[in-house]
Amino acid sequence: MVNLRAVPAIGCVVLLAACSSEPGEVTADIGKVTEIKSSFGPEFQVKSIEQTGLDPKLLAANTLPSGLKFEPADCSRFAVSQQLPQGVQGNMAAVAAEGNGNRFITIALETSEPVTFTEPGRSCRRIGFAGDRMRGLVETVEAPHIDGVQTLGVHRVVETVAGGASRIGELYNYSAYFGPYQVLVTANPLVAPDKPVVPVDTERARELLVAAVAAVRG
Repeated sequence: MVNLRAVPAIGCVVLLAACSSEPGEVTADIGKVTEIKSSFGPEFQVKSIEQTGLDPKLLAANTLPSGLKFEPADCSRFAVSQQLPQGVQGNMAAVAAEGNGNRFITIALETSEPVTFTEPGRSCRRIGFAGDRMRGLVETVEAPHIDGVQTLGVHRVVETVAGGASRIGELYNYSAYFGPYQVLVTANPLVAPDKPVVPVDTERARELLVAAVAAVRG
């Protein structure tokens, strides 16, 4: 776990939060994201990650590979998961739940500086992409409104071809940005042999984002 108090802030993003020396400082306790565990019933298998240093592998688990071509071409930066700037340190805590044919992963982040939030413009709200044995679609979807927080919803569908067989994967990602904090919720269907794929419960995913932000903000 990183001691963020000892890490100097590289800069202040006025859009997201004031510098720490100004009134109205944004504060939160990311460890409290584990409070959302109680919202899952016995039909879910729930695991939590207590507050620890950032895990790049977990944050990059849903990124797209390099070498893809995007349409519109100038929207490529919105099609990939928003990554933390190089050199940014921080801590995270998370809750993962599987049940009712869905997987939900909720991550709360605290970084050494605010991360710039960039919302896709009108022309980048629906982006196609294609590459070697892969094609898909990334589109923005409705995200919940949370006072004092910037939110974004993204739906991604990916079709891959391997061994002559086609496989389609789907993922929803809802994110919230406030000062040096982020809350991310990913939701996707569980794929099991000889069982139909259950649609993603997007309403629950949005509710998780709201509940997780409320928990860490106290």
